Amino acid sequence: MAFQILLNVLIAVTWMFLSVSFKPSTFIVGYILGLLMLWMLRKSFSSRFYLDKVWAVIKLTLLFLKELTLSNFSVLMLIIKPKMPIRPAIFAMPTVLEKDWEITLLSSLITLTPGTIVIDISDDNKTLYIHSLDFEDIDEAIQSIQNTFEKAILEVSKS
Repeated sequence: MAFQILLNVLIAVTWMFLSVSFKPSTFIVGYILGLLMLWMLRKSFSSRFYLDKVWAVIKLTLLFLKELTLSNFSVLMLIIKPKMPIRPAIFAMPTVLEKDWEITLLSSLITLTPGTIVIDISDDNKTLYIHSLDFEDIDEAIQSIQNTFEKAILEVSKS
């Protein structure tokens, strides 16, 4: 990925020299031309096209912001109810993530989402222990996390 970015910048700078124009707009045009060239040659690289990974990171960020907003609203609705009908619970969630940074990112995303916190990770890094402020169904909670955050992290880390 770093090689592709460096190559794209090199193509943009070369375009600036060939155009004999050192304006930012010339660099942008060269960068876009470099993107098109790299996209056409993407099969010749051993790693995937770097904009795919950038797009996956953007999607993960947007997913987190969406979940953050929805969970903030849910926690607010719990707080403003007079009786505060919460059902806190701790549950174990198995994960397919293997790398330390993936597990750390998943734990951070879960913890940053209001109403949930990762309290422990098993020694083999295969199970996360999560505390939930308002708990209804264990399978639904696990599926929700696996289908959102875990799936998005796997897409980012895919080679």
